[in-house]
Formats: sequence, structure tokens, C-alpha cells
Amino acid sequence: MQGNIYLVGLMGAGKTTVGRKLSNLMERDFLDTDQMMETRTGVAISYIFEVEGESGFRDRESALLKEVSELSGKVISTGGGIVLREENRLMMRESGLVIYLRASLGLLWSRLRGCRKRPLLQSDNPKEKIRMLIEERDGMYKEAADIVVDANSESAAKMAKKIQQMLVNHEDSQH
Repeated sequence: MQGNIYLVGLMGAGKTTVGRKLSNLMERDFLDTDQMMETRTGVAISYIFEVEGESGFRDRESALLKEVSELSGKVISTGGGIVLREENRLMMRESGLVIYLRASLGLLWSRLRGCRKRPLLQSDNPKEKIRMLIEERDGMYKEAADIVVDANSESAAKMAKKIQQMLVNHEDSQH
């Protein structure tokens, strides 16, 4: 498989952790679009949200995705909201395989409870905000995804191995 492997899902689903392990297993370079954004701008994503608003951040995110989609053979962890724009869903599908790490509200809340650096969780009821994000985005993640993986039951290492096997099976089914 020559194209990129994109990991999508809500914040806290394990995209970065699983992505690093998957990239090691598959001997591919690993990219994290959120980390790339922070490195390039020199500021935290929360600051970009504060100064430019969510739409300004999404514009930057789409431009960065366009750039990484022109690469090949990478494992790419994406920001949780990358699927909000149809153009992004299409870009990922056209330049690789998209894997949706689907996590339950319980798992996400256990990982994100008390997190101060996630702009979308700066609300009076962050658990309810996560529930609303699941409701809002699940269909878009599924639409973008070639493969959906249950992120609730296994360690990141086991998930990476499972995804690697799913990718082999997916490629075999394409021939």
C-alpha cells in the first residue's frame, strides 16, 4: 500500500498513540497534524482558536492536510475536527486509507476529564460537550473511513497490530 494511512476520531480516541505504534510496525514515517500546526505556528492550538476562532483554525488545518496529502506512505494522526469539511474527507480518501478510531463517551471522558488544553472542552459541562461531538461527528467519521476500529477494548499496541492486519486484509480484498 503506497498511499497514506490517516487516523481519524475524536480527541482522546488514541490517534497519536496508536499512530506512532502503527508507523513503527509498518516502518513508515509518522505525522501528527496538530503537532505540526503547533510547531509551525509556535503557539498552542488553543491560542489559534482564541485568536482566529475555530474557522481560522480549520482553514489552517485544511491547508496543512492538503500539504501532507501530497506525500505518500505516511501514517498521519489528524485533529478530531478534520472531518468537518467535506473537502478534507475527500482529500484523505483520495490520497490513502482512512481509519476511524471509534471510542465511547466513557473512554473519552476517562482520558479527557480535567484536560485544560483542549479548546472545545472549555465549557461548563465538558462531558456533555464530548457527547455532543460524538453525535455531531460520528457520521462524518464513518463517511470518511475505509475501516472502523473499536478503540475501547485494547491497548494501543494491540490496536496497532489489529489495524496492520486489517490493512493487509483490506489490500487483499482490493485485488
